[in-house]
Amino acid sequence: MGAQADRAVDPGSTGANAGDALFRPVRAGNAFEETVERLLQAVRLGVVGAGERLPSERELAERLGVSRVTLREAIRALADAGYVESRRGRYGGTFVNESLPAPREHGRRMDAAALEDALSLRHVLETGAAELAAARSLTPADRRHLTGTLAESCAADLTDYRRKDSRLHLAVAEVTASGSLTTAMADARMRINQLLDEIPLLEPNLQHSNVQHEAIVDAILAGDPAAARRAMAEHIEGTASLLRGFLN
Repeated sequence: MGAQADRAVDPGSTGANAGDALFRPVRAGNAFEETVERLLQAVRLGVVGAGERLPSERELAERLGVSRVTLREAIRALADAGYVESRRGRYGGTFVNESLPAPREHGRRMDAAALEDALSLRHVLETGAAELAAARSLTPADRRHLTGTLAESCAADLTDYRRKDSRLHLAVAEVTASGSLTTAMADARMRINQLLDEIPLLEPNLQHSNVQHEAIVDAILAGDPAAARRAMAEHIEGTASLLRGFLN
């Protein structure tokens, strides 16, 4: 193990340009999700090769601009998914596994253009739906629908989370009173769910999503279209970071 332990990545060596690009500060709104994306990109692009050690926890946290708690959660998620392993001792650290998981459980790696197409459509539809919902005078039934689906998604366990999450997002479209928008959202959501089914459920991400869901619903109920649009945009960009990291 001693020889392998010496194969630690030096971000200032020949891979410096790629390393500098990937290990740059993440945005605060989706720190966990973007950290997972950056680390996955570094592994899958070979910036940190098979058997090599990632930069130290302290260095990575500083370069990514995240807390060490967030970084550890991201590394734990990648370890659970089979990308890295943590070792203790003198030659310890976080090492990239010699054999990496297949990009997708069924079939080839996701085509980058197709992924971006699905994410772009979702961004336009869902941010617009949140903005439109907040601009309407909601009925008491609309308000109950939003708060009810929010409560169900927050209380959902891992086995039922995707379904409850989808139901909440569709509820936002439903309270716009636009049948065409709701239909388009349902179609787009089916595409997104097919992608989400290919990546692991990460508990820190689900906890973060629940907080973001509350912010979206609060802004809609408060009648603040700009805040609703911002909250939705931040939320779906976090999901996009995970999808890009795992599927590209």
